[in-house]
Amino acid sequence: ALPTPHPTLAITIYKPVSVSCVVVDVLCSLRRLVSTFIDNMKFNVSFTFNRFPLQMQHRAVKLSREHKLQHLLFPSFSHGVSIIPLDQSLRLHDRALEENPEQFDAIRYILSGLSRPAPYLIFGPPGTGKTVTIVEAIKQVVDHIPNAHILACAPSNSATDLLCQRLLKHLDKQSLYRLNAFCREWKHIPTDVQECSNWDSAEQTFVYPTKDSLSNYRVIITTLITAGRLASARFPRGHFSHVFIDEAGHAVEPECVIAVAGLLDPMDLESNRDGGQLVLAGDPKQLGPILRSPIAIEHGLDLSLLERLMNKNSLYQRDPDSGYNKQFVTKLLRNYRSHRHILKLPNELFYNEELQEYANEIISSSYCRWEHLITPDFPIIFYGVSGKEEREANSPSFFNVEEIEVVLLYLHKLLTSQGKKGIARISPREIGVISPYRKQVEKIRRAINGLDKQLKSMKDIKELKVGSVEEFQGQERKVILISTVRSSSEYLHVDQEFCLGFLKNPKRFNVALTRAKSLLIVVGNPRILNKDSNWNKFLSFCVNKCGYTGADYADDEAEDDEAEDGLVDGLVSLNLGPTGFFGDVSSVQHQLEPEWRGEV
Repeated sequence: ALPTPHPTLAITIYKPVSVSCVVVDVLCSLRRLVSTFIDNMKFNVSFTFNRFPLQMQHRAVKLSREHKLQHLLFPSFSHGVSIIPLDQSLRLHDRALEENPEQFDAIRYILSGLSRPAPYLIFGPPGTGKTVTIVEAIKQVVDHIPNAHILACAPSNSATDLLCQRLLKHLDKQSLYRLNAFCREWKHIPTDVQECSNWDSAEQTFVYPTKDSLSNYRVIITTLITAGRLASARFPRGHFSHVFIDEAGHAVEPECVIAVAGLLDPMDLESNRDGGQLVLAGDPKQLGPILRSPIAIEHGLDLSLLERLMNKNSLYQRDPDSGYNKQFVTKLLRNYRSHRHILKLPNELFYNEELQEYANEIISSSYCRWEHLITPDFPIIFYGVSGKEEREANSPSFFNVEEIEVVLLYLHKLLTSQGKKGIARISPREIGVISPYRKQVEKIRRAINGLDKQLKSMKDIKELKVGSVEEFQGQERKVILISTVRSSSEYLHVDQEFCLGFLKNPKRFNVALTRAKSLLIVVGNPRILNKDSNWNKFLSFCVNKCGYTGADYADDEAEDDEAEDGLVDGLVSLNLGPTGFFGDVSSVQHQLEPEWRGEV
């Protein structure tokens, strides 16, 4: 913060000790000003780009060459040597996993280390329990390999905290440590995680313990970026025997390398026989890394390490007859989240029809007799709306008032039919509303929390989450409503050219449809959506099952191709593509973007 210059006074530069963002306000803590602050004092404020994450990624790539990690990052073989016999009798902490053959196999193969030096992959489709599996594998390594030291990571703080919380259920608090970045806010850390974190209560800040102190912990848990701090400490070669990365599909590849380069030495028959195990868990069929740089996308950084290995490495390819090689990868098959009808189409389109319904039937079928269903026992509603998409002033983001009205209508039906006709009560926190456009998200939030008096007055209504597909990845709700927004064919070529909205984006389509446990309601213009192959199949599915209502969706072939071509030409002349294209997030689309990854 720079105080306003005065002709006779020197400029004093202050660096805030902490910064937090609340909506559009930035709150800064400046302790040095406590005694000298004057009411209404004005400052010039400048913001600098946090280069730490990129520095860590560049260093990781350099270290990967120095430490000769080619057999970890570009694997081509396995030594076939085990740490623990594959047929070792195991007693799992979570006994329910013993009944799931795929989860049990993944744990056994990870514990055996038979894939080394190649990484072991857990392919976890929606609701199949990949995080539960990776947590149990960590516990088994601690139990059965006395000298093992484990680094457990994820791209975000929320995913990393979840790993820590689940490990705390069975591991001694003295054996694991949650390493946080300086920039985290203490109040946002779950209470149980705070107890094993690097917080100094006397100094009221996070501290980094000494290398000797950290060496005493069996499990260290941190985000991928902050793992770079551990690499800086230069632990002895072979100290970390195992590195686990959850949600690996969300991270750019150099982020994953941060947790490996300088920390995990490849398995070697002579010098590192019982170490060098890298485990990646994620789903390459869901949204990958979110990038802003077109140069980064052009050079392949939108492809995660997990997806690159599964798509381009022969060790991880699926055999049409025998499936995946269990020595290197396990695909989890039991879905514990969704009703079978909600799961059916994503299963066919993305998962080779291999997913099996294992959801709690009391929950998954809880809306099968809802009075507002079009067809009993089919908990999907497609409500067709021939609305009008609009934009405000110079904003390129779309909204659709008619769709907002339908969303509010169904929210009223959900929250006011509580306890009637056998339908259980539902809390607003169990409902989610998804839209791919920032303006639609904003207007739905404003309608729920401000304009609609009945909804506004309901208890816990602020816990009803409204957000983009990216914000819902990795989450689930009992009921999901989706507002697709687009109602005009005028911009269809633009959607295809610049990868906008739901259209022409199968991963975004997949994530949106697989968040719901019990009830899925989609609001959109069928005439527009049916021009996309995946949405067309979803529409046909709803129609065939008598789950469609609303506007007639007969095709309208009278499209103004000349107007569309002219719009695309105009956008191209503005140099928006490919330099205006940001993979799943576009500068033209202006979705509600996840916050830029800092030192998380």
